[in-house]
Amino acid sequence: MRIFTIASGSSGNCTLICDGDTCVLIDAGISARRIRAALDSFGLSPDQLDGILITHEHSDHICGLKTLIKHFDIPILAPRTVANHLRWSIAGVEDYIVELKAKREDKVGGLTVLPFHTPHDTPESVGYRITGSSVFGFCTDCGHITDEVLEGLCGSETAVIEANHNLDMLRTGPYPVMLKRRILSDSGHLSNDCCAELALKLYDSGTRQFILGHLSRENNTPELAYGSVSEAFLREGIDITKNGYLGIAPEKEILEVNCNDKDQNHLCGQAQREALHKRLR
Repeated sequence: MRIFTIASGSSGNCTLICDGDTCVLIDAGISARRIRAALDSFGLSPDQLDGILITHEHSDHICGLKTLIKHFDIPILAPRTVANHLRWSIAGVEDYIVELKAKREDKVGGLTVLPFHTPHDTPESVGYRITGSSVFGFCTDCGHITDEVLEGLCGSETAVIEANHNLDMLRTGPYPVMLKRRILSDSGHLSNDCCAELALKLYDSGTRQFILGHLSRENNTPELAYGSVSEAFLREGIDITKNGYLGIAPEKEILEVNCNDKDQNHLCGQAQREALHKRLR
């Protein structure tokens, strides 16, 4: 199983999962042109996708769908409330919608997909647990860590988890008070500190490869997110750089993680760590 984070952050989100002959996207929150260009760089066309899994209705997760379905027949998989929003907001999407149910497994190509609810400020929002040759967990846009989130992610070998903001940057930054309150609420986004707490719990469940995603451009930096999580591991006596992988999903560049190749993950993590350390100096 290979994971490609194509875009991650408030300006757009899109992740590709490939395992054997099955390829799926999680979210299509960037332009169809960018999605097509990214897939082309992997030797894929959108019509080779087995589906697009949608987490929730915010535009930074769905804005590419309208154009994609005009040109390609791709199943759009989403829980019922999200699916209903897509039906209302995107003309012609009904022909492509496949409804999922949270906490129920469904097959998508050669993968087993399990949606689970996440606390966010939409009528419905989900993360995904995807099982194939490896087990992959995906959870961003999450205001706090619930039992359902933990149940959905625990045991994943690789996980994308949210490190949206540094608390001090958010509190002293330029955002309006109401927006700050929304982000800090239980239906907002996870801080670096909360992300570190989640990462430790997942490590105890067997997760060894972590990708930090949905970083805020205004209220976070890759260095701060990486430092918060890696230092939390070190306080517990764990050097995640030696005992796993810790990476940052870039806002506009592609990060690849091969879930079945631990040596490649180590090298990938080493390269990203070296780049972060250079920026810190």
